[in-house]
Amino acid sequence: MTPQANQETELPQGLRSEVAIGDPNCPFCHGLGFVKLDVPFSDPRFGKLQICTCRALDADLSGKNELLSKSNLGALQAYVFDTFHPRGRVGMGEMQANSLEQAFNSAHNFAQTLKGWIFISGRYGCGKTHLAAAIANEALKNGTPTLFLTVPDLLDWLRASYSSSTDSFEDRFDEIRNYPLLVLDDFGTQNATPWAQEKLFQIINHRYINQLSTVVTSNLDMNGFEGRIRSRLMDPEIVTKVEINAPDYRNPTDEVGHLELSSLALHGKLRFDNFELRRDEGLTREELAGIMEAKHIAEAFAAHPEGWLVFAGPYGTGKTHLAAAIGNYQAALGNPPLMVSVPDLLDHLRASFNPNSQVSLDQRFEEIKNARILILDDLGTQSATPWAREKLYQLFNYRYVAELPTVITSSLTPDELDPRIYSRLVDTRLTRIVNLATPAYTGKKGKQTRSK
Repeated sequence: MTPQANQETELPQGLRSEVAIGDPNCPFCHGLGFVKLDVPFSDPRFGKLQICTCRALDADLSGKNELLSKSNLGALQAYVFDTFHPRGRVGMGEMQANSLEQAFNSAHNFAQTLKGWIFISGRYGCGKTHLAAAIANEALKNGTPTLFLTVPDLLDWLRASYSSSTDSFEDRFDEIRNYPLLVLDDFGTQNATPWAQEKLFQIINHRYINQLSTVVTSNLDMNGFEGRIRSRLMDPEIVTKVEINAPDYRNPTDEVGHLELSSLALHGKLRFDNFELRRDEGLTREELAGIMEAKHIAEAFAAHPEGWLVFAGPYGTGKTHLAAAIGNYQAALGNPPLMVSVPDLLDHLRASFNPNSQVSLDQRFEEIKNARILILDDLGTQSATPWAREKLYQLFNYRYVAELPTVITSSLTPDELDPRIYSRLVDTRLTRIVNLATPAYTGKKGKQTRSK
């Protein structure tokens, strides 16, 4: 059936004054906007005017423009899958690049089906918002009504409806709950008032029960969410969980992650290849053997970080060097640890009480507790206030129960440690203690090696 334009066709009275309401270059209607189809007399469309395909395309485009205007994606139209770099920037570690590529593939697969939910977590600047917007833009392209909102904006939008003369709170709330695709960006950054928590739960719960397509991004892990919301986000039958372990794309100098907390960059020169074995310092054979064994143990842990590794001994024996060498080895693989001295760790926690702090105490503590690899330097030099002791115990107990890889250095003797922490450090099922019982390193060569 080929559409045939007929300039002589008599149009309905209301359309006679219209001129070129279609595409003037259209080969079928030549701008008229209507055609008669070349169909048999028995066809019910015979002799009736049909809207030309050129106008139908315009109508489709108009509909997509309307979807875009309602989606809140105007400033994010360039955030599509084609503009995302699945392997990250040049120089990114292999493990980080693999994590980013896996997140890209998961988001792209979700965009094709829009079935269930997808939860994308990771630090600031790792690409969460880009992937969420790419999903939303792909859905819009396919004609799916989509709403993209940061969670603080969503709550502000709801609050504004109380004073709106055109849109009631109930209408706006119902619209958000029932959008075919809802993207909630930066979940966890909102002001956690009881009202806000309840409204968010109602939205999440409604969409969970009705299995409406939803995208959630957050810099928090699951433990940072209110219990009712967390239980729904953890449902593997509905939710695809994606964790991005990559640095801030906007800050290429942040090579090791945990930029605000980690002191690993300050120890960037401490590696295994420049660890001094001190053969010329006049140490005993036992002392030399102990240093070599400590290095071998550290190298093995760096290659396969599992359990806890404790370096104990006096100051200047190489404990920090070996701990930092482990960190730098893992950072080179793209899996940067968090290395921090215990006094600095407590200072970071205290700083979160400042009204101008960008992170809460809970957020900061969660970041430290859940670090993929945590290196705690100088355990025992911190201020032993009740608050400090309790926070350290909470940190040690959490990582002990979760069996998260941890490296600890300390110059304390067992009887000087908090008994609760000591009981975990001596559990040989999880912890290996390496004693560096040698004189402090001076760099001076001895006259001869002592022997026993």
